[in-house]
Amino acid sequence: MTNFNSKEYLDLSIIKSLKAEGEQANEWTKLAEKVANVFNQLDCLSSSFLQKDSNLAKMCPVDKVQAQEGISELLKCPPIVKSTIVLRSKRLLNAMTRNKKEDITTKHLNIFIILFQCEFLLDDQLETSAFPEICESFVNLGSTLQDRLLRFLIEPVVSGDENTMLIDVTKDDYTQQFRIVLNLFQKFVRKRLLYRSPTSSSSNSGFSPNSDPSVIDATKCIAALYRLNEFEKYVCYTEFYNEAVNDQLEIKEDFPNFKDKKGFSFCDYPFMLNPAVKADVLKVESVFQMRHELQDAFFRALFQGVNSPYLVLEIRRDHIISDTLLQLEEKSIHDLKKQLRVQFLGEEGVDEGGVQKEFFQLIVREIFDPKYGMFTFNEESRFCWFSPNPVVDEINIREYKLVGLLLGLAVYNSVILDLHFPLALYKKVMGVGVGLSDLKQLDPSLGKGLERLLLSEGNIESEYDRLFQVDVQSFGHVFTCDLKPSGSKTQLNNENRAEFVELYTDFVLSKSVESQFNAFKEGFQLVCQDSAIKIFRPEEVEQLICGSSDLDFDALETSTVYDGGWTKDSDIIKYFWEIVHSFSYEEKKKLLFFATGSDRAPIGGLSKLQFVIAKNGGDSDSNAEGFGMI
Repeated sequence: MTNFNSKEYLDLSIIKSLKAEGEQANEWTKLAEKVANVFNQLDCLSSSFLQKDSNLAKMCPVDKVQAQEGISELLKCPPIVKSTIVLRSKRLLNAMTRNKKEDITTKHLNIFIILFQCEFLLDDQLETSAFPEICESFVNLGSTLQDRLLRFLIEPVVSGDENTMLIDVTKDDYTQQFRIVLNLFQKFVRKRLLYRSPTSSSSNSGFSPNSDPSVIDATKCIAALYRLNEFEKYVCYTEFYNEAVNDQLEIKEDFPNFKDKKGFSFCDYPFMLNPAVKADVLKVESVFQMRHELQDAFFRALFQGVNSPYLVLEIRRDHIISDTLLQLEEKSIHDLKKQLRVQFLGEEGVDEGGVQKEFFQLIVREIFDPKYGMFTFNEESRFCWFSPNPVVDEINIREYKLVGLLLGLAVYNSVILDLHFPLALYKKVMGVGVGLSDLKQLDPSLGKGLERLLLSEGNIESEYDRLFQVDVQSFGHVFTCDLKPSGSKTQLNNENRAEFVELYTDFVLSKSVESQFNAFKEGFQLVCQDSAIKIFRPEEVEQLICGSSDLDFDALETSTVYDGGWTKDSDIIKYFWEIVHSFSYEEKKKLLFFATGSDRAPIGGLSKLQFVIAKNGGDSDSNAEGFGMI
């Protein structure tokens, strides 16, 4: 048993004894003083409700069951006992906050563990809540103690009082406890924002989520939980999205704080923001940058001659790749940050968005054509990957750089692309490591084969009979590559199979396509480096670039704008939507592709589309020539 040599402490037996004395004498002063003394000093409360079993104490120094029962007994006493706990707890937490970080030690974490067993201290809607003080003190701990405390808090509740034995604890048990702690902080932020929002009758006018100290502290606490979850993978990252933050975030206030590093910004805690809000942040940044380049172009034109305020590409349809490559190579970084305008030579029309979407559609289709051999297509997974050409010349590098640049321009100009890359690509672009699970997504048969190798109970050397080498097919030729130095002399066996799988995975996803991917990433970063793209997770970048297959046409109908005299109540509009809603999923995809150049919805759903139905023709429905959809 851990002992901090404190004279004052509480445990279940002491509480029951003092409670019995109080009931018998109808005098509660002794118990109230005991509670006040213990909850008044860091070392005293730290020494309370300690785990008696040495093995269980390693997992959590506080016996949570005993603490819960002890607090429950105290709540059965007169209100003065509860009010004493509340008052002294807040004072104690404030004292911890004022202490220097180096003065807070592991033993003081027991205080948080005990207070987390007091539900009346955790509900911000109650007058007894000490949750703002808990959050502030937690932030003051520093990352090392924060991580240790969180591991104590999510340790499944076990008591060491009687017949103690270690029980089997599963990952699900930890997940359940982790979710409970996470939801406490999420609920606090949510209620705090809803209570103080401009629409609330009790709110202060001018309230901003960025200016509430308690919301800021709670967000930093959630950051510690997110950090732990990234390591342990207890829950899906989407559980960190906070709908109240997403609903009330003022991007025009938050984003400047993020860019200028002045003041608090939720963009520094992007795990709380859903993809739709992140996409809005990116769009605000792009629009700001485009306006800046537009103004700069006009200013330079006054002194240096005419300079286009747009990134203009003049393309021949039958030379779309070469024309695009040559023209983009001539553009400066500033030019790439201008709004894109595409002109197909020999064709009339001004690019108001539709032409650039067609351009991206055509060039992506051309680039991924097997005749170019830039990418290989896996029939099983339906995903593309870089062709592992052992000899990559300058032309290849330029072309891969062009593909990355096109992706960057699509992101910058809010264009959805019909791409079929696995998540591994977006992980690598965002600097996140890849592994066997990513290889399984790209090449299921190969990935499962490597998994079987790891799980095999037989003699690997005789069963597989292979070296640390891999054969690569490129343009009809087969190349044999060593997975490591002296790979041709290293036999695969039971002892080195984990190393073999790791090297094989790295070879397919990274080493064999290193030059190709580096050129691709360089092109992407020409547009997106130092942009708000860094607040996205790889999964969200994929959604941003490729859109979503979830097509809610009810949302599209609600957000559609009508022009030329039509309204949502016009008969022809009613007929149109009646027909559309009767379409099959595939037919709806075709309609969406016809109207927007993509059969997928942008982040945030179809309601985010600027979908316009306009009249081409006379003033009446009967004279209408058709629909113009943008």
